[in-house]
Amino acid sequence: MDRRARAAGKVILLGEHAVVYGAPALAAALDRGATARAFPAERDRLALGTRSGSEGDGSDPMRALGALRASLGVAPHAVEAELEMPAGSGLGASAALGVAIARALVLATEPDAVLGSAAVGARVLAAAAAWEGVFHGNASGVDAAAAASSGCIHFSRAAGSEPVRLERPLPLAVAVAGPPASTREMVASVARLRARRPEIVDKAVSGVTALVNNARLCLEAGDLTGLGKLMDLNQMLLSGLMVSTESIERACDAARRAGALGAKLTGAGGGGCVVALADGDPEPILATWRADGLACFAATVGGAEPA
Repeated sequence: MDRRARAAGKVILLGEHAVVYGAPALAAALDRGATARAFPAERDRLALGTRSGSEGDGSDPMRALGALRASLGVAPHAVEAELEMPAGSGLGASAALGVAIARALVLATEPDAVLGSAAVGARVLAAAAAWEGVFHGNASGVDAAAAASSGCIHFSRAAGSEPVRLERPLPLAVAVAGPPASTREMVASVARLRARRPEIVDKAVSGVTALVNNARLCLEAGDLTGLGKLMDLNQMLLSGLMVSTESIERACDAARRAGALGAKLTGAGGGGCVVALADGDPEPILATWRADGLACFAATVGGAEPA
């Protein structure tokens, strides 16, 4: 039996950064993410694509694996993992790896475990949080919650994750708009801004809360036009927090000119990915981005994935 475990990548439709300060966020799981398998071993080992590490080498991945394993309370294992998307670009690659590896360790040590059960799910999320803490410091938990889910979720630190009913599928286009930035540093930059100018960040958090609440109503009503406008407003607030970049703004503008209903950065910003909501077929947006030299792909949330 193949004991390979999977977890989803994600885009944040609205709410990144503000979610760290208690605001809600809306995230959508992607069909591409991470896979992992685990085997008993005398010492922890991790093979991630062409890279590998072993217990005690001092690397972040091995420290993260040790923290994850300690959270689950299991013995050392050798882990083989693969990413199906770019790392460090706002698509939740780190969280997808954490959830996939945690699930793989549960499958390897508890053959009868049901990954979909509430008890196992809670343990997996706690282990993924330990993994994420090594890479990102004060992670909100939204990436791991999305990685463990499907469809769209509403997330807050206080209430956790709950599924959002979609009246219509979401046709999305995603582009890598710039080199990846450190999530830890981008979160820290907003924290430094809040220490200097708390009124700016607190006003943005309040604004994002209102946008997310309205965006959830749009999702449940199938109002994609309204959702797109709210995404654009969220991007304006993110720009005010100084986590957007010139390349992100260019990619968002190009998507809107190609017919996108809305476009914004997804993730920590400072580089990485942009997500655009299409008005039907996302191909015109993708063609525009490709003409600008951007790597991109389509995804459908709440419906059949594009071929």
